[in-house]
Amino acid sequence: MTRIPAAPLILGLAGLIPFVWGAATYLSDPLAQWGATYLGPRFIGPYVQLFYGSVILSFMSGVLWGFSTRAEGAQAATGYTLSVIPALWAFFMTGGGPVAAGTNLIFGFTGLLILDYAFWRWGLTPPWWMSLRVLLTAIVVASLCTGVFL
Repeated sequence: MTRIPAAPLILGLAGLIPFVWGAATYLSDPLAQWGATYLGPRFIGPYVQLFYGSVILSFMSGVLWGFSTRAEGAQAATGYTLSVIPALWAFFMTGGGPVAAGTNLIFGFTGLLILDYAFWRWGLTPPWWMSLRVLLTAIVVASLCTGVFL
């Protein structure tokens, strides 16, 4: 794994804000009250995490689809097929209440990391891809764990 360029690292870390903010408002009642008052109740606790998590899994499907364009033949077909899994997972698995949805997002992001690894091993991603994805996934999963296990 290699050094992550500044732009993807900064943008990737900025993309963690809704996950970390949701965890912080779950853990801090005064912060949750402030957030509900000034941002609205949809933008605190598990609500922001679950909606944003679904969006990001869908976004990552698009990223993997883009990586698939670098492949040919059977590998391209496999890549395109695998690339839709995160979006479908988000669509079908994020109902049933906040604990079930949060648990399924944890599994979704963990599964996405496995797909990231496959695309990286196939040479379809930048060399630094796994360094970025492991970091971001660890923070996303830790943030989602607050709503599922606490």
